[in-house]
Amino acid sequence: MSVLSRIYGRAAGLRRTWYDRPHRRRTLRRPVISVGNLVVGGSGKTPAVATLARLLLDLGEQPAILSRGYGRRRSSDRVVVVSDGTNVLEPAARSGDEPQMLARSLPGVPVVVAADRYAAGRVAESRFQCSVHLLDDGFQHLRLARDVDLLVIGRADLEEQVLPSGRLREDLAAGRAADALLVMGGEEDGRIVSSAIGCERVFRMVPRFEPVRAVRAGQALPDVGPGRRAVAVAGIARPQRFMASLRGSGWDVVREVVFRDHHWFSEDDLRGIARAAAETGAAAIVTTEKDAVRIDTDRLQALTQVPLAVLPMRVEVEPAAELRAWLAGRLKAARVRRWNAA
Repeated sequence: MSVLSRIYGRAAGLRRTWYDRPHRRRTLRRPVISVGNLVVGGSGKTPAVATLARLLLDLGEQPAILSRGYGRRRSSDRVVVVSDGTNVLEPAARSGDEPQMLARSLPGVPVVVAADRYAAGRVAESRFQCSVHLLDDGFQHLRLARDVDLLVIGRADLEEQVLPSGRLREDLAAGRAADALLVMGGEEDGRIVSSAIGCERVFRMVPRFEPVRAVRAGQALPDVGPGRRAVAVAGIARPQRFMASLRGSGWDVVREVVFRDHHWFSEDDLRGIARAAAETGAAAIVTTEKDAVRIDTDRLQALTQVPLAVLPMRVEVEPAAELRAWLAGRLKAARVRRWNAA
């Protein structure tokens, strides 16, 4: 590990220690479930947040999602209500791509964005009477107290180094602060990660890819089968996972068009994508749900008649019954603590 990485890791550790004292954290009126990770870039955190939101709805809760809105084109110091649970109220440029994706896919769940997640939570409580908060990307947002700390982590993360040498935001030892781990993979992956981090409670995340669907309602897509050619477009942290999944679903990926994570698509980008579709004779241009919110669909379809589609990904958390019971118990205990402190 480089000298800079050791300095960065030490600073991150001191910061976490400083916030360990409860009086240095702000507490919302409703319980907070934090979902975060240790690495920079994709780890399955956003699909995990969506899955937990649906689980909380099934439990009879009224969740609200609090997000920083990373990568917004037009940032603001004020609280931005992306969705009121019924309507999406802000464009992706003001919300960020991940909050926009969550807002579009989770009816009944308000999504609120602000750099100050405490302020976002107060708006969610007063305006939407939420019963619980889901703090998106919250593992390092230590200023806000949380009642449940969930860490999304994969086996590959164990081989990473701290920034700037690697992708870790903190040393792996920070993972011991988590109440439970959400591990992408099988039982062996869960055991290995649990042992390395020192956290015994582990739930496994199993990805489920749904059929490719057109972005525009009513737009026809060709049947998937041998020879169905697709241009794959991705501006995410780990694009090869998406490419492999698209191929696994039956598409012949004839061109990969890759951008950096959170990339905003320019006119030149759209022209390049349209040109790739023409040159390869593609039957569809397929991208991720996260990328789709940053693509000007009307402009792209003006440049090509090839339909734009997305490959939706969901995650299932297993064992599901154990997770439901554990979360319900933690929320009950959190409410008792608030009642006793009032």
